[in-house]
Amino acid sequence: MEYGLHILIMIGIYVILAVSYNVLLGFIGIFAICQAAFYGIGAYISTLILVHLGWNFIPAMLMGMVGAAIISLFVGIPALRIHWDYMAIFSFAFQMIIYHLLVNLVGITRGPMGIAGIPKPELFGFTFSSRFSFLLLTSFFVIIVLIICLRIDRSAMGRIFRGIREDEIAVKSLGKNTTFYKVIAFVICGSLAAVSGSLIAHHISYISPFQFTMSESFGILCMVALGGTGNVWGALVGAVILIGIPEMLRFLPIPSTLIGGIRQLIYGLALVLMMMFRQQGMIPERTGAIKKE
Repeated sequence: MEYGLHILIMIGIYVILAVSYNVLLGFIGIFAICQAAFYGIGAYISTLILVHLGWNFIPAMLMGMVGAAIISLFVGIPALRIHWDYMAIFSFAFQMIIYHLLVNLVGITRGPMGIAGIPKPELFGFTFSSRFSFLLLTSFFVIIVLIICLRIDRSAMGRIFRGIREDEIAVKSLGKNTTFYKVIAFVICGSLAAVSGSLIAHHISYISPFQFTMSESFGILCMVALGGTGNVWGALVGAVILIGIPEMLRFLPIPSTLIGGIRQLIYGLALVLMMMFRQQGMIPERTGAIKKE
């Protein structure tokens, strides 16, 4: 029962990561492989504020979101001025820079040893110490992020995002500052990913740089590609499948040392098969006219 609740919590955390990344990849079409970097930034900022300053869970999480948003802003402004073909390379470099900073800033992040003993979140005098209560907390944030992304999807900004993805020159001809909208998408993606970082830190009471590697960013990319880019529900389905199915491997007679490698193999196969046979993902992006609000 406890392990099942743990899997559900992890699914919720990755749903937030996948749905927020879909704003960048699916809505506006920016291929950046650095979602795990913002995931880690949110985890470390919120944890350090909580541990050293004694702030409560929500303010610490909000500061993690602000920190991720500021970093994504300063990274996004120069990065999104380059040709989109080079964005994947730039984001790859950014991911590696954040990872190595987390490893080498031992005085702040405790380096490879990580930060242990992170307390469970507390709100209004109630401590979310049990896994069931933490699942309810995680579900609350999943719903909030889903609402935000669905509102963006159905808004005028969402239509501009898709216009930039399909024909940036045409959108520019309408007088829209496309760089501004690309940076906004980058900031939304980064700040929402930080929510997952704060949740994972409090859930397992431990964080280390090895939780926020390139393979994590690749896994999140696979979730969005599997479920369907440009579709909020597709990203949700992709996260549920690619977190739920590999976790079932633990119930099979497989050495624990092989599970991580098999998980990466599943991610890679899922991505390759989708690119070959169903590029639109399991739930294709809705088409047709978008109803004006």
